[in-house]
Amino acid sequence: MASQYQAIYDSWKNDPQGFWGKQAEKIDWFKAPDASFDAKMGISGRWFPGGETNTCHNAVDRHVAAGNGDRVALIYDSPVTNTKRKITYAELQDEVETLAAALAHRGIGKGDRVIIYMPMVPEAVIAMLAAARLGAVHSVVFGGFAPAELAIRINDATPKAIISASCGIEPSGIIAYKPLLDKAIELADHKPSSCLILQRDAMNCELTPGRDDDYAAAMAEAREKGWRQPPVAVAATDPLYILYTSGTTGQPKGVVRDNGGHMVALMWTMDHFYDVKPDEVFWAASDVGWVVGHSYICYAPLLFGCTSVIYEGKPVGTPDAGAFWRMISEYRISVLFTAPTAFRAIRKVDPKGALMADYDMRHFRALFLAGERTDPDTLHWAREKLQVPVIDHWWQTETGWAIAGNPLGLGLVEVPPGSSGRPMPGYDIEVLTDEGEPVAPGTLGNIVVKLPLPPSCLPSLWNADERFQDAYLNTFPGYYMTSDAGMIDADGNVFIMARTDDIINVAGHRLSTGAMEEVITSHADVAECAVVGAADQLKGQLPMGFYVLNDGAERDPDELEAELVALVRGQIGAVAAFKTAVAVTRLPKTRSGKVLRGTIQKIVDGVSYTTPATIDDPAILDEITTALAARGLIG
Repeated sequence: MASQYQAIYDSWKNDPQGFWGKQAEKIDWFKAPDASFDAKMGISGRWFPGGETNTCHNAVDRHVAAGNGDRVALIYDSPVTNTKRKITYAELQDEVETLAAALAHRGIGKGDRVIIYMPMVPEAVIAMLAAARLGAVHSVVFGGFAPAELAIRINDATPKAIISASCGIEPSGIIAYKPLLDKAIELADHKPSSCLILQRDAMNCELTPGRDDDYAAAMAEAREKGWRQPPVAVAATDPLYILYTSGTTGQPKGVVRDNGGHMVALMWTMDHFYDVKPDEVFWAASDVGWVVGHSYICYAPLLFGCTSVIYEGKPVGTPDAGAFWRMISEYRISVLFTAPTAFRAIRKVDPKGALMADYDMRHFRALFLAGERTDPDTLHWAREKLQVPVIDHWWQTETGWAIAGNPLGLGLVEVPPGSSGRPMPGYDIEVLTDEGEPVAPGTLGNIVVKLPLPPSCLPSLWNADERFQDAYLNTFPGYYMTSDAGMIDADGNVFIMARTDDIINVAGHRLSTGAMEEVITSHADVAECAVVGAADQLKGQLPMGFYVLNDGAERDPDELEAELVALVRGQIGAVAAFKTAVAVTRLPKTRSGKVLRGTIQKIVDGVSYTTPATIDDPAILDEITTALAARGLIG
């Protein structure tokens, strides 16, 4: 179909408040908002002031009331425990109102904080919804986070209760959560009054008398005594959750998400961006601890009435690189949203996509990628193998939904590989110099968004208004600073090339590491790579590449390095001064799949660093150090 993108974007730009006011009609309000937007409220304005609603009611109760209680709300598939479970909307309502009642019995009410420290199990989503039902503010912390990091979040959020589990389960083994939780509470100055612990079959744990309660026993008690908790009315501008950004140093930033604007924006995306129907199965292959899990495992699919998937497994190794295809086939998944890293991992193990032939995927309609820049090579591979639209899009923890992308529901526009697409309604994107001046189309610079930000974007940081202004608003007055660097071409396509910290300065030339990575991964033998700027006395910085070979590829490192250097020189030019490519077996990544380029750079420069709390496997840093030391490349 002909794309409606430009007409819809223009309609937003011509009447922002009218545009979002119309979208707000699609959620249930206990009290209608006084206006769509109040520019004088808060630091930079607030959406739907005066409105009262409840997110859990909208995500659960209203679907049951509409006669859709028998529709499957959640599919739980756990290859690491060989467990499968389906939960209907009616069953979800029962679980959520029971848990909310159990929490209320423990003194949890409107405005109180609840930390959720859980693996990828249905109870994690149920806990989020139960907190929302009470008008409490949840803060999900990625399961398995180190005690010191969890303690920081406990001190900042000051939760009355923590909901956790006895353990998490990874392909590498069982991770005991309870000792980590106990140590975190010991380290924290703030002490929660109660903890609910889900005991898992793989590993039970000891409960702390006077503080801990067994999750199943608490639910059984609530049912036995007939406790039920109706949804509590909250203001549209009241906080729904706090999600701490995964910074590697210093105090993490507690991004606040409100109730009203969050629902309005997510409802719009399911229909117009992802093109999902309410009775379809939508899978966001992420973790509830990350923003993708909040927006597109828990809230958006359930608000829209879809079936959402909770997957406790990996793209490869549980059991093989056909895991995603098995899921799509078995559950008739229509749309998948995952990180490019997942597809690079699949391609590395099964470069020909041979395992796909074992599964019926005829009903699969689209793949969306986000979380890290999608290199064109991965994009082309996925399109060739899947034969469906493969759509890159760009957003942040701070926004909660896409800043730029290619909206399938409005009809796709022509977007060149390497681009994250066009700005979405609500986002007026510009590219500025460090001095705040606009740049010409196709010129690298700082990506910013003109204020006010659209619904769902953070109104501030938790108890840190001044830090919010310093981090996001003060550098470019009148704009939100994304801290991403990139460009916009003459057709309006947005290219996110790197975090601004990853733009390197080579003899006065600002160069994108992302552009170099794009060239390196185009080599047939390279599965993935990272480029960082190594300190250089003469030129300031010199790019250094780290690459991982495809499975089965056997190459002489010196020969391949020469080929990669020639590729970068040929496609970017001698100005890049790219001369070094180091073979490694793995790249260090966060658990959400982002490459830890900053840590790699510190190793290269021989400066001290703290192992990031979000790292997937700290041993990889030692592997990087060994590979560099073998070539005398440290410092």
